[in-house]
Amino acid sequence: MTWDWGAVRAFMPHFFDGLLVTLEALALGSLISFAVGLVWALLMRTPTRWVRWPVGVVTEFIRDTPLLVQLFFLFYVLPEWGLTFSALTTGVVAIGLHYSTYTMQVYRAGIDAVPAGQWEAATALSLPTRRTWTAVILPQAIRRVVPALGNYVIAMLKDTPMLMAITVLDMLGQARLFSQQHFQFTEPLTVIGVAFVLISYPASLLLRALERRLVR
Repeated sequence: MTWDWGAVRAFMPHFFDGLLVTLEALALGSLISFAVGLVWALLMRTPTRWVRWPVGVVTEFIRDTPLLVQLFFLFYVLPEWGLTFSALTTGVVAIGLHYSTYTMQVYRAGIDAVPAGQWEAATALSLPTRRTWTAVILPQAIRRVVPALGNYVIAMLKDTPMLMAITVLDMLGQARLFSQQHFQFTEPLTVIGVAFVLISYPASLLLRALERRLVR
């Protein structure tokens, strides 16, 4: 087997197209997972079990089913019900919802870690419920869970190749298409592997530095 730098040069424009799609899916999916996960966590703390029970069932179902199955369901089944979205939109929503059930647990752990004295102080000051959450509880909870949320961003990055299953041309999708067209698999797949390492490893180092800073 010989390495063909010409194939690498020919693949690079396709690689950058796929990289853009991958980063777009990652950024939007992360925003959805963070926002929806926080909503799940807050709903699970409501005193009404008629709210907690449906939320618990839905989130448990999402967490216990594979992301690939959810992708296929949203992409192939929803159109039969009149709900049609682009492949990228479907992938972003699927990743965001799937990981929101994990970020929910992270938020819950962060909220539970807030000292009881903070709740008591807010009550003693007669702060309204909304002010208690936005000014006292959530700032402390989110500060504690930022590193864990960052780890899920890296996990989402490594799951973006699944979007290829619903025709999204992310990095792996572009590599597969190029390989099938030119019958050269080694070079594009190697480039993709190196790209994931170059993105994930610096992100991991950044998260460690952020965690040390937050601890201090």
